Amino acid sequence: MSKDNNSPQPWKILKSEMVFDEKWYKLRRDEVELPNGHTLDDYYVSVRPNVALTFPLTEDNHVIFVRQYKHAAGGIFIELPGGVIDEGEDDPLEAAKRELLEETGYTSDNIELVLEAIDNPTKDTNKIYYYFAKNVKQVAAQDLDETENIEILKIPLHEVEKMLMNGDIHVTGSVALCLLVLRKLGL
Repeated sequence: MSKDNNSPQPWKILKSEMVFDEKWYKLRRDEVELPNGHTLDDYYVSVRPNVALTFPLTEDNHVIFVRQYKHAAGGIFIELPGGVIDEGEDDPLEAAKRELLEETGYTSDNIELVLEAIDNPTKDTNKIYYYFAKNVKQVAAQDLDETENIEILKIPLHEVEKMLMNGDIHVTGSVALCLLVLRKLGL
């Protein structure tokens, strides 16, 4: 790919400060210089942790979903298991395994990375790591923290596409990973 005068160029960060730094939310204010020479002194960025999300498929072709309340959106949602990669966790795969086990009690030795994606590149800093776990088995009870109340759903694989198309599953990360794995499986 050749660069010309219309090729996108990165912005230059002139100054950056954390203006809000709490456990559940971090906000950074950047002063940036655009390639055309203009400056913005108030470009706000949500500094968010990376996320690992897993499509867990059992040996008998059921997908393990979680159903839970999400406060920002004010609703109860069906999603694939996953969560943030904690500070100090260097391996997204280990975080995916931990989240799967905590939220569902299921695990697998056969987990592969499907895609590393960017969540919202305009305003958020985080990546999402999409995993496909085959032959998951329940090995423990859920291990939830005080903010979680999670129902486990075991959905037949052949019903997942219909649930997507009906809008029963409509959180973007879960939609994307379901479509990726369904495509991978040739469904």
